[in-house]
Amino acid sequence: MPTTPPLSLQLYTVREALDADFAGTMQRVADIGFTRVEPYDFFAKADALAAGFAATGLTAPSAHLRFLDAESLAGASLDDVFSTAARLGIPTVIDPFVDPAKWLSAANIHKTADALNAAAEVAVKHSIRIGYHNHWFELESVIDGDTGLEILSAGLNPAIILELDTYWAAAGGQDVVALLGRLGDRVRLLHIKDGPIEPDPATQLAVGNGKMPIWEIIAAATSLEVAVVELDAFAGDMFDAVTDSYAYLNAGAAS
Repeated sequence: MPTTPPLSLQLYTVREALDADFAGTMQRVADIGFTRVEPYDFFAKADALAAGFAATGLTAPSAHLRFLDAESLAGASLDDVFSTAARLGIPTVIDPFVDPAKWLSAANIHKTADALNAAAEVAVKHSIRIGYHNHWFELESVIDGDTGLEILSAGLNPAIILELDTYWAAAGGQDVVALLGRLGDRVRLLHIKDGPIEPDPATQLAVGNGKMPIWEIIAAATSLEVAVVELDAFAGDMFDAVTDSYAYLNAGAAS
């Protein structure tokens, strides 16, 4: 079994708890054992995150923000976004969503690649690296034998990374281990989640309790920097699922 990689928690997993008690939730995540988190919508939450990092010692090697979507930026510039990431000590900013309709043709995928390449030129001025995170539709779309995500990857500046959401890739019909082999060094971050492998997030389970071949996937990510635990939803107590996921991944390394 491979060694457990550095672990992080996507804070979207505990979004309801954060809305109720941001500082207390950050401390609870740290108390579970996480030393890293992946914030979402960090630009709007910058002050609370800065306070949370200072109080808990948590760091954020990556964060999510829909920086390719002008509406999501609400008037902010890319310089604003990436300078805020730098201020928070976040070295990698991931765009987590591009409209599914834009993955149905190679021409539109190339436009997304061009937009990411242009954003990377702004990000580098702030010493920030950017990347893209998939859902299932980028993998369901297959054009001339290549998935939409692979078409995107081929058009990206070498400095741009992928954060492969392994569960969504499987839900999109892909053999995740084989996909990682094809994407190669482009994949530096993984989203690790588990469940019955289907698009409905309500059926997701703690890592280790579903059908995903977790350790085979981790072993196949040969340039992996951080594995990010995430649940989009859970039928029980979310903190139970987070705690169980963390324990499973750490127990695997010791076995």
